[in-house]
Amino acid sequence: MSMSEQEQAKWYVIHTYSGHENKVKATIEKAVANRGMEDLIQDVAVPVEDVVENKNGKEKIRQRKVFPGYVLIKMIVTDESWYVVRNTKGVTGFVGPNSKPVALTAEEVENMGVEKQKSFDLVVDFSIGDKIQVSGGPFDGFAGTIEEINHDKKHAKVNISMFGRETPVELEFYQVKKVK
Repeated sequence: MSMSEQEQAKWYVIHTYSGHENKVKATIEKAVANRGMEDLIQDVAVPVEDVVENKNGKEKIRQRKVFPGYVLIKMIVTDESWYVVRNTKGVTGFVGPNSKPVALTAEEVENMGVEKQKSFDLVVDFSIGDKIQVSGGPFDGFAGTIEEINHDKKHAKVNISMFGRETPVELEFYQVKKVK
């Protein structure tokens, strides 16, 4: 893929039936893989945030969709890519006038936190079993142990001690600092 092709890919917002966001994401990703369209539709995201809920005196962490009823998609708009997205079950249309896709600005994408700065590769100086400190995000300051490392997603699964028990959380590499 040439650099100019990659630069053309922009983030768009698609409207879905409420509660169907993850299903739509999975269906689009499957269609992209089946049709070999990875160069046109590069990423599909359902932004979520961790929320602490208090139920029956116990605090639980659950993920809540930041934009219920919407899915973000990074794509190059062609007739084929538009058709695949628009005709996905559960999609009601692109956000924009007359369902015509309107790209998000770089500032909007940054504010939504969909695409972290990927221009630099993080050096991973930790491995499975290492003791770490969480720096940033809702678990800032917690200590934990690395259970899994996913280099493709740049995530680490970490067991942190919370409310007197081990709790597995998924953190981005930049949120993990190895304890020396």
